[in-house]
Amino acid sequence: MAKKQEKAPKKPVMEPLEPTNQTITDTLRVNYMPYAMSVIVSRAIPEIDGFKPSHRKLLYTMYKKGLLTGQRTKSANIVGETMKLNPHGDAAIYETMVRLTRGNESLLTPFVDSKGNFGKVYSRDMAYAAPRYTEAKLDAFCIELFRDIDCDAVDMIDNYDGTMKEPTLLPTTFPNILVSANTGIAVGMASSFCGFNLHEVCRTAVACIKNPEHDVLETLPAPDFPTGGEIIFDEAEMRRIYETGRGSFKVRAKWQYDKKENLIEITQIPYTTTIEAIIDKVAELVKAGKLREISDIRDETDLGGLKIAIDLKRGVDPDKLMDRLFRMTPLMDSCSCNFNVLIGGMPRVLGVRALLEEWTAWRTECVRRRVYFDLNKKREKLHLLEGLRTILLDIDRAIRIIRETEEDAEVIPNLMIGFGIDEKQAEFIAEIKLRHINKEYILKRTQETDALAEEIKRLEEIVKSQAKIRAIIVKELETIIKKYPAPRHSEIIRAEEVKAFDESDHIEDYPVHIFLTREGYFKKITPASWRMATEHKLKDGDAVVWEGEATNKAEIIFLTDKQQAYKARLHDFDDSKASVLGDYLPAKLGMDEGELPVCALLPGDYKGTMVVVFENGKAARFSLESFETKTNRRRLTGAYSDRSRAVAFFYPVDEETELTLFSTANRAMTFRAGMLDVKATRATQGVQVMVLRAKHTVCRAVRCEDAGLSDNGRYRCRAIPSIGALLKEEDLPNPQLTL
Repeated sequence: MAKKQEKAPKKPVMEPLEPTNQTITDTLRVNYMPYAMSVIVSRAIPEIDGFKPSHRKLLYTMYKKGLLTGQRTKSANIVGETMKLNPHGDAAIYETMVRLTRGNESLLTPFVDSKGNFGKVYSRDMAYAAPRYTEAKLDAFCIELFRDIDCDAVDMIDNYDGTMKEPTLLPTTFPNILVSANTGIAVGMASSFCGFNLHEVCRTAVACIKNPEHDVLETLPAPDFPTGGEIIFDEAEMRRIYETGRGSFKVRAKWQYDKKENLIEITQIPYTTTIEAIIDKVAELVKAGKLREISDIRDETDLGGLKIAIDLKRGVDPDKLMDRLFRMTPLMDSCSCNFNVLIGGMPRVLGVRALLEEWTAWRTECVRRRVYFDLNKKREKLHLLEGLRTILLDIDRAIRIIRETEEDAEVIPNLMIGFGIDEKQAEFIAEIKLRHINKEYILKRTQETDALAEEIKRLEEIVKSQAKIRAIIVKELETIIKKYPAPRHSEIIRAEEVKAFDESDHIEDYPVHIFLTREGYFKKITPASWRMATEHKLKDGDAVVWEGEATNKAEIIFLTDKQQAYKARLHDFDDSKASVLGDYLPAKLGMDEGELPVCALLPGDYKGTMVVVFENGKAARFSLESFETKTNRRRLTGAYSDRSRAVAFFYPVDEETELTLFSTANRAMTFRAGMLDVKATRATQGVQVMVLRAKHTVCRAVRCEDAGLSDNGRYRCRAIPSIGALLKEEDLPNPQLTL
């Protein structure tokens, strides 16, 4: 009997969800805004201590593990412990740690003493090793972060699962917000802090505390970077950054020329770029033929530090080459500043002075809390010693009370009753060892009580005086300056001392022959190449319609059939040969679809006038200055009038230049260019020169000497407009042969 086939269970039918009536604004407010605020407040924007939460949690974990004074431990151990405070993956925590290490060289004042491969901030490809291979501990400098951490200087809060306490801020004894470079991208805002030299920041903080009107730029001239480089100092721009917290400045690489080896050695680069980005860009320019002076470039970075070597060809000027490299590669880069910091949980963009004021106010509160904490401790100790003094005045009585007490639990109450002291004092006295009941011990405790009272009085005065607290801050800052060496890495160069880049100085100038064809192809040929071969390679039906002689630095203007002008330099075009088609101008100059050049001219110094002859018999004369622009614009619209099709363009022309027009009625006329008034605008429609009847048009226009007429006097007119004269039989165009 066949086994009965079991039926598959029916799939549950999904009921359609009921549509909600929640508006998009409610969705954003309920779902998106909490996420956005979390990123801004708890992740991407640093606070006044100069740290983001991820930095703070990592450093505090290392401090609690005893890594400030102990031996290094595996980075994997540190990452694992940090996850108790930081609910992110181990990769993100380790990457945060890498940036804080001395080995990575990201910070001017690194906080982690590292051993092993932690990569380099200036290299994209030098990857850091896995955390199981590297070791780390807190740098000795971190004592300035945790000096007051156990003195109630900052608030402690629960971690994410409520099992541990962590500080809301680290009580840094120096303005770390300006010393440590920091960047972050939040939701709808970002933050970008460049680093400043530790000594300069501390001196500036001291100066601003002593004199609120202090000029910050005097003691804090410019930022500083661990990768060095040269900062192009523009005082006006730097003041704007210091005042507003926003702006940018230029940083360029530091280099030297080895004359013996004929190579350039780059030893410091901008903080914002990498070795690989520089080499890739230089190689791209060499491959494109824009840097012909370089024969090789390589990365020679080793244990001695960063080095990029550039081999030069013979006869190359290294200074001019570096000027070009600064302009064309990341060897000179802009560093953007956006001093966005969380103050009391609110993001604010502050200038340097405002940041120092906020830090000073916050640090003042930290010191006040620390002093108050010490004050309470000493008060408690004084309170105990005062109880001890009461007992020691009649020590025999105290001993008798203790001996006569039958139960241990009654010792404290009996001492309290016998001497009129409180429970803490009685507990302290009961714990004194028998050996301490001697004259020396009693004398020392009595003297300590007097000294403690004086110290408490001094601390009470400090707590009440903001000036004395500020004096403590100043003393701590001055101690940091003396204790920790911090030489400046980046050199400052004033902007006026930097020679402005002049592109013409870096372009080789030599004579060239230039040609334009009807189909829009352009050739630039050197005289030597032109002498080798003068037969042009052209597409079928194409022909050369214009040619000229110029130099490689000359400017050229192309006029198109869409009434537009395109300006270019001849050095923008590669040297060509007669045996190639040349550059296709519509593609080279980015012309509109279907647009073709109809004329080329060499403007020179933009002096003189040009004449445009139109199909309707009109001619316009205007100054070439109308094509001159102050900015480096490549395209000009309205190059000439669009009322009628242009037949011919003439430049240069003067008052005596004679032009001959031919019409479809087999008529011709010659007139002087001086008969046309010079117009101010190039888009003028011109004046009637040749009178046309019926549907006849001007079909051709040439200079008089190129007209090939048998009798020029017959066609020369005395005034315009003119109908012209009928062409003689010998002047008529040759008739085409017909079958």
